[in-house]
Amino acid sequence: MDTERLFELIESKKEEYLNFLKEIAEIESPTTYKEGVDAVGEYFIEKAKAHGWKTEVFRQEKSGNVVVITMNPESKEKPFCLSGHLDTVHPLGLFGNPCVKIEGNKMIGPGACDCKGGCVNAFWAMDALAEMGYNKRPVMLLLQSDEETSSRESNKETIKYIVERSKDAVAFFNMEPSILDTGVVLERKGIAKFEFTVSGISEHASKCYDGASAIAEAANKILKLEKYKDRDGITCNCGTIKGGTVPNTVPEKCVFSLDTRFANEQQYKEICELVNRVSEESVIQKTSCEVKEIGYRPSMPKSEKNYALLKSANEILKNADLKELKAIIAFGGSDAAYVTLADIPVIDSVGVIGDNVHSQNEYILTDSFSLPTKRAAAIIANI
Repeated sequence: MDTERLFELIESKKEEYLNFLKEIAEIESPTTYKEGVDAVGEYFIEKAKAHGWKTEVFRQEKSGNVVVITMNPESKEKPFCLSGHLDTVHPLGLFGNPCVKIEGNKMIGPGACDCKGGCVNAFWAMDALAEMGYNKRPVMLLLQSDEETSSRESNKETIKYIVERSKDAVAFFNMEPSILDTGVVLERKGIAKFEFTVSGISEHASKCYDGASAIAEAANKILKLEKYKDRDGITCNCGTIKGGTVPNTVPEKCVFSLDTRFANEQQYKEICELVNRVSEESVIQKTSCEVKEIGYRPSMPKSEKNYALLKSANEILKNADLKELKAIIAFGGSDAAYVTLADIPVIDSVGVIGDNVHSQNEYILTDSFSLPTKRAAAIIANI
């Protein structure tokens, strides 16, 4: 395929796809707002139908629906999979009205960077390849609907479906935001979240010696957990705490949350042992504690297939006069972990270039908006 002509075609569509991103970012879609997530999915479906591509919907009761768009579905070759998520973390109305703003070379809006921009890059690459006559293999765009909550709303059904649909893929690109302009993720830490409920004995503050403070016991447990801060290993962060009723009463209940990160499954087992031990050991007499895991996302371990895919991708990028990509280990979770564990070759974080994800100032750089599209299109055409 004529790469120079392909890139010219991509550039010619830049304004069209900036508008595409603006329109879907204006459809607010926090994970628990199914109506919004599904509206973004329907936007993609209508665009795909206009191209004559195959569309499928994996319907969900609580979470948004997963959307699968396939170009060249009749091809018998192994598919190339692109994936991103339609849901965001931002509460409705956080960005004001209008919720998308252009300031210089930045587009600011909910999910513009994480991860709607990457979803648009993927669709844009498919559009350009189709116009160039590419028909070698199926190209699938899998749009996830509850990634931001580790697929809690669907009870993991959405990510299971995506992995199943991708099992024969020659490659899987997860369109999470790029790290600066050349960093991609091949390894990630996993995440396990826990909720501790500490019970004590309530008493008037004037007779606190007869009570047992749930808050004091929770504080002791938190201090034990907060010692774990290994950048490359286990980390513990107690992010929220709620306890007590009024200042002059010994608190009977205290609930706090724990976010843990781990590099591999052995470390996850160590975390579970730590959590159970801290829960069972009481410093304050007459207190007790219950703990439950409220969230889990596996780690993305080092994979020879992932590194081999990156090597092949970089050879293609070099021939296309584009900068090579550099492997990075990330500490946040991603659906790419599930795909890696299914033995599918993955490169993660190949989407838009931007920053401040999950904040009110989340943005993409518009002057580099076409770069991830060029990378994806060139690699798909030549893999």
